[in-house]
Amino acid sequence: MPDSKAKAWGEIPAPATHVPQNARGHHWKRYLAAGAAVLVLLSVFSTSSQPRRRPPRLPPAEAEKLFLTVPNGQHALAASLEYATHPHLAGSSEDFDDAKAVLKLFQEEFGIHPPNKDPIFKAGSRQSRHATLSLTGPLGPKHPTAWIDTYFPVLNTPLNHSLQLLNDEGHPIFEADLEEDGDPLDPDAAKYKDAVPAWHGLSFDGTATGEFVYANYGTLADYVELLAKGTDLKGKIVIARYGRIFRGLKIKAAQELGAAGVVIYSDPRDDGYVTTSNGYAPYPHGPARNPSSVQRGSVQYLSLYPGDPTTPGYPAYEDAVREEGINIPKIPSLPISWRTAENLLPELRDGSEPDSYPVLNGKVSTKKLKLVNHVDTKVTPIWNTMAAIPGHIRDEVVVIGCHRDAWVLGAADPTSGTVSLLEIVRGFGTLLRQGWRPLRTVVFASWDAEEYGLVGSVEWGEDFHQWIAKHAVTYLNVDVSVSGSRWNVQASPSLVDIIKKTALDVPHPTKPGLTLWDSRKDDGPFRGVPTECSNTTYPTAQLNDKVIYFGNGSLISEAPAADIPALGSGSDYTVFLQRIGIASTDQGFGYTDSDAVYHYHSVYDTQRWQEVYADPEFKRHVAVAKHLGLLALRFTDGIILPLNTTRYSYELDLYLDRVEDLALSKFPYRRQPDFADLRTSIKTLQEASIKLDAEKVEAEKKLREFFDKLPQGPHHHCRGRGPLKALRRLYFQAKNAVRTLLGLPPLERPVPRHIPQTPEALAFALANDELTPWGHQDEWRPPFPIHKFIKAVKRVQRANKKLKSFEQGFISEEGIKDREWYRHLGVAPGKWLGYGATTFPALTEAITIEGDLTLVKYEAERLTHLIDRLAVTLSP
Repeated sequence: MPDSKAKAWGEIPAPATHVPQNARGHHWKRYLAAGAAVLVLLSVFSTSSQPRRRPPRLPPAEAEKLFLTVPNGQHALAASLEYATHPHLAGSSEDFDDAKAVLKLFQEEFGIHPPNKDPIFKAGSRQSRHATLSLTGPLGPKHPTAWIDTYFPVLNTPLNHSLQLLNDEGHPIFEADLEEDGDPLDPDAAKYKDAVPAWHGLSFDGTATGEFVYANYGTLADYVELLAKGTDLKGKIVIARYGRIFRGLKIKAAQELGAAGVVIYSDPRDDGYVTTSNGYAPYPHGPARNPSSVQRGSVQYLSLYPGDPTTPGYPAYEDAVREEGINIPKIPSLPISWRTAENLLPELRDGSEPDSYPVLNGKVSTKKLKLVNHVDTKVTPIWNTMAAIPGHIRDEVVVIGCHRDAWVLGAADPTSGTVSLLEIVRGFGTLLRQGWRPLRTVVFASWDAEEYGLVGSVEWGEDFHQWIAKHAVTYLNVDVSVSGSRWNVQASPSLVDIIKKTALDVPHPTKPGLTLWDSRKDDGPFRGVPTECSNTTYPTAQLNDKVIYFGNGSLISEAPAADIPALGSGSDYTVFLQRIGIASTDQGFGYTDSDAVYHYHSVYDTQRWQEVYADPEFKRHVAVAKHLGLLALRFTDGIILPLNTTRYSYELDLYLDRVEDLALSKFPYRRQPDFADLRTSIKTLQEASIKLDAEKVEAEKKLREFFDKLPQGPHHHCRGRGPLKALRRLYFQAKNAVRTLLGLPPLERPVPRHIPQTPEALAFALANDELTPWGHQDEWRPPFPIHKFIKAVKRVQRANKKLKSFEQGFISEEGIKDREWYRHLGVAPGKWLGYGATTFPALTEAITIEGDLTLVKYEAERLTHLIDRLAVTLSP
């Protein structure tokens, strides 16, 4: 296939009707121009009614109302029972069964006839490439499709492990029980307590023996404190507690300081009010932490790069060339329970200190630990289950996703998110059965292997990077839909307004008269005396001169305070936002210090815990589904994309304010870096965005004026009358022009086919060969000049293109220093945080981590150039 054709069709193999180049007509340029003009003309929102025997008119407002009636607690509970009552570790047979179950649900809800052979494709194959790339091609599917993409990353599973406390002679005096009890009061936990041993995903296979030292949370600041005390970590085993930063970075810092191994435990001090010391019984007999619970989890160095460790930046095909993974540890580690930690920490006291943890920092044991961690590391197939509903605008795509895999049962993580996603699917299926079709294409994704390091979404993102960059208008993510009482949402600043507006339109799940937006302030039902690290008592902490904020033992964000904070990392939006530049969001009801303890990544993250404590009637699951689905509908069916670039551009002032404060703190006695040019560039961007705001409003207004001139009334569908016939006639002529271009015989007589049920969708259907003209071909003159109509359509398209490209304006091919996989210079996960967001990351870290004024100047200039270019792009 010639290169030009390959580009036009997105490198999709030619269909059976493909005609060689020399068989085509000689006037292809004229026909192509005519076809393009019609595509532009028909990418509009017209107004007309439908034939009587067609589905009833379903305008966007009615579609929203109908959608909101579909998600309900009973169906959500049934879905949770289906997916949360068995293990589904990524790459396992149960995971594969779940992938096929989701595929079947996509097929049933979207009216997809199952083929004779399951559409399960190896990534990189012709079928896999075609399934995605054809969605936006001119010869792509006209009806919903669903398939499974199989990728082949390197993962590991546990073989055997142990942790022993040794005496002076090297004999074991304590053998840790590394598995969870599986109390029979929770039947699923009891049944599957040994199904998936407690280990760290992508951990190093090895043995370590040495004295051990307590390192608090294992943050960079904690290690700096140990070094300041003169503690030598070489050859030692570090004991740290979970929280504040991504677990893999605790190991990375220990490894760089010469430690031999790391043990990480869950500490009740991070459980807020709900502790046994406050009188609460441990789960499953009460809401407090089960002392045997263990937090599994990946120890990949997430802030370096996510995804398959052996294929950084490119997809993990079965025959991919592999590299040595540099984002995974080179020393062994183990997760342990509080019950085990209680037996080890006393060894760090000599009897003279009070029973207080702060004095343990830097204490070295007199006895040794022997840590054994053996894992089976190999290439492992994983399965992304995908579905798509083609829109009338083929080349603009809304992506909605949630991962499916769990460390064990995962009732909250991620089954609660999967439940909400599937409720959205049911809602969209109901709309489809009523004749609705989205204006923009919608892609649903059930990602695999997120728990190992966002693997499924990253590999798909790397596989289809160019397609996503060209076509995706937003990525809407859900992960843990419900693990507590408070609704949390994070997003790109351009999404803040539409998220808030939509949240105000969704009722509060449990409090009549309030909205979902109000639930951001909700608390759990349990109260008492706060523990040492209760959410209400966390101070801000200093980490390399960076102010960070903590909640529930985990870092929330480094970004400036806002109604909706910026995204860091830790879920599947990462590749979309921080590598490709797609405006993204993530949401869910999260754990507060007055909620029942959420046993994160433990066998106790079960259906029973969800039904008893987190969401007894599954109303919160439904609220997330309603909000995310409604948000998707507003992206698919809006004339102008609901992206607010002006809010984003003014947010940049706050980012720079913070950078200036950091520089003043870091270089108090040295010449301060000059950010005047950067401030000026931000101002220019703001001015360009304000002009674009006016332009997009005017563009939509002018287009709607043409709609208002179209005759109204039920006669629109009648043969030979109204603008509908004229648009069909234009379509018929354009279709024959394209057929001539392809060397095909022209259509001699129009044939009636399905007509979109909404006036707004008609022109898009015509433009994408969804509708064949009908009626007589007699003369008809539209009620307005066609060339002005075309001009109005082009104006709307230009505005949407600028809005869509705004986030991509922060993408630098050079990436961020020392972690070039991350390319977004506006926001990224902090280098030593993993989860939390760092705004202006390259510039911020040049100040806080590098402390290099030359590098600071370079990064400021790089950011200035990027924003200047973005301002030019944004200008109407």
